[in-house]
Amino acid sequence: MSRIGRFFAGVLVTAALGLTFGLAGGSAALAADVTVFAAASLKNALEDIRKEFEAETDYTVALSLAGSSLLARQIALGAPADIYLPASADWMDYLEAAGRLVPGSRKDLLGNRLVLIAPQSVAQSISGFDDPRLFEQLGEGKLAMGLLDAVPAGIYGQEALQSLGLWSRLAPQVAQTDNVRAALALIAAAEAPLGIVYASDARADPRVVVLAEFPEGSHDPIRYPLAQILPADGPAVAAFHTYLQGRVAREIFLSAGFDVIAE
Repeated sequence: MSRIGRFFAGVLVTAALGLTFGLAGGSAALAADVTVFAAASLKNALEDIRKEFEAETDYTVALSLAGSSLLARQIALGAPADIYLPASADWMDYLEAAGRLVPGSRKDLLGNRLVLIAPQSVAQSISGFDDPRLFEQLGEGKLAMGLLDAVPAGIYGQEALQSLGLWSRLAPQVAQTDNVRAALALIAAAEAPLGIVYASDARADPRVVVLAEFPEGSHDPIRYPLAQILPADGPAVAAFHTYLQGRVAREIFLSAGFDVIAE
């Protein structure tokens, strides 16, 4: 069974979840011209892009930011999303198989890198993942990372630790969070000594420092696919979908630490 299948098997999905979908607020999302469901790691960049788009047009945009898996389940249940931008191709594949995407609207927009972080106040520099100081820094504390069967950053993180031969030693100390920004918050507040997040997340909070970047080949490529969700009514949706691929958005994404891979 796939990770998505295991996740659905282990979670009770209710109609109420679909009705209380938006972190941006249900009424606010319904009042906006465009509702975007996006991975929590995109928070800072998308807020900046929304401001620029709204300043240049007469349209309004509502952002619902959470774990990619949660958002995909909400869309599958009928939550009124217009655009979906997750941190995983798997959840986009799920919605595409369910017939929820506007044909021809999907493309890989962004890439990212995976990093090990620590609170700035207590961080000890390490020379790599084989440095004994990594385990000294962790001590008896927790390694914060996204849900291993649902949150893309958690899935990538587990793959990387397994590839490096560290998973069996670190697994008992993993603290799973609902999304990658929740893991970042634990480290920023020094409530956990180590965490695994995206490079863009680490850049977003000055209270954390990057100890090491995971080798590119230690996990699957990190991709953020973009697509419109049916019925995607009105010109505002198409306009923002295009804007996310344009020059202004590209500069904001790059400044936030993402790799822009869409041409």
